[in-house]
Amino acid sequence: MKKQWALLAGTIMIILSGCGNSNTPDQEHTTNSNQQHDTSDMNHSTSSELPAGLKEAEHPAFKIGSQATMQADHMAGMKGATATIVGAYTTTAYTVSYTPTTGGEKVTNHKWVIHEEIKDAGSEPYEPGTEVILTADHMKGMDGAKATIDSAVPTTVYMVDYTPTTGGEPVKNHKWVTESELSAN
Repeated sequence: MKKQWALLAGTIMIILSGCGNSNTPDQEHTTNSNQQHDTSDMNHSTSSELPAGLKEAEHPAFKIGSQATMQADHMAGMKGATATIVGAYTTTAYTVSYTPTTGGEKVTNHKWVIHEEIKDAGSEPYEPGTEVILTADHMKGMDGAKATIDSAVPTTVYMVDYTPTTGGEPVKNHKWVTESELSAN
């Protein structure tokens, strides 16, 4: 009987240790825009692959390779962390509300989905209240989800590397932080 309990406990530990190390690119998740995001469905590090049509920023405030301090608090350990700029792109960034295709609670005010991560996006930015289909895969259940645009901000968005202020593994290729969420070191 002791062997069975030890085997069960070991199996549970292995399963739980894998929860934070998924290979799918996920980001922040919240049900209240004023609270920090639940990161249970998130893999902080994502692919450096970019959505089709995304244009590099011509004159970003933060140059590729430079460092900045993050003011964003999308996730625990983000605010105050030093970010290394990996990419800078000109686009419209949206906060969106959607119900994951995998089920679960509705996600509200998710930051950020960019214009190029919306299915069949035209050249004009969407207005708040517009319903769209997401092609972003920051979180489980996001790709293919019907979403409502909550806000739209024409801006430069950045892909960044950083080490959370709460400790843990460095985050690589985090998508997205807006220009207003960064400050000079």
